[in-house]
Amino acid sequence: MIKIFYGNDRQKAQEAVNKILGKEYELIEADSITWADMDSIFRGTSLFGENRKILLKDLSENKECWESFPNYLDTTHDVVVWLSTLDKRSVTYKNISKNKAIEFKEFAVEVNVDRFLAFKVFDEAFAGHGARAVKMCEELEQTSDAYLTMGAFVSQAGKKLEIGKPKAANAIKILAKADLDMKSTAVDGWKILKIALLKIASK
Repeated sequence: MIKIFYGNDRQKAQEAVNKILGKEYELIEADSITWADMDSIFRGTSLFGENRKILLKDLSENKECWESFPNYLDTTHDVVVWLSTLDKRSVTYKNISKNKAIEFKEFAVEVNVDRFLAFKVFDEAFAGHGARAVKMCEELEQTSDAYLTMGAFVSQAGKKLEIGKPKAANAIKILAKADLDMKSTAVDGWKILKIALLKIASK
């Protein structure tokens, strides 16, 4: 059995892990393993019996192990793979999702964005006040979602483009690159947003 959990509601995800695996299970952090360990994790036996209960965390952040994961979907062990995020555009996801026996479950809490504050943050960067924009962004970070904040920044840049602001086209290019980085790298989204703000302010 393999179940794949992902999303930002870590409490609900942990409750589901406990319900499925019980209190006694092996915890494996993906940053501590290599491709060579995959056989022993998914096919190895324990001293206490054939069937093992395993929680494997952040596997998608270990590139070589994640890419080899589809080869181990036939494991006889009870395995929960807990991911921080799941890129449904990736080849690995598409290969895994072909196996109907694998269950994906998202645990998400509703997140919002203070659009008024997000617009103010962008305006500060657009006016050349990079440090001030980053400081305001840190305030925004406490209550808002990075991806929704990116959307608010893009919206505000689009408005400035409509009224003919000369820097707007360049700001949109910077945000487009930042948006791609947020979706394709493991770097924290807020860090990428702050770098983008500094770039916009410096132009």
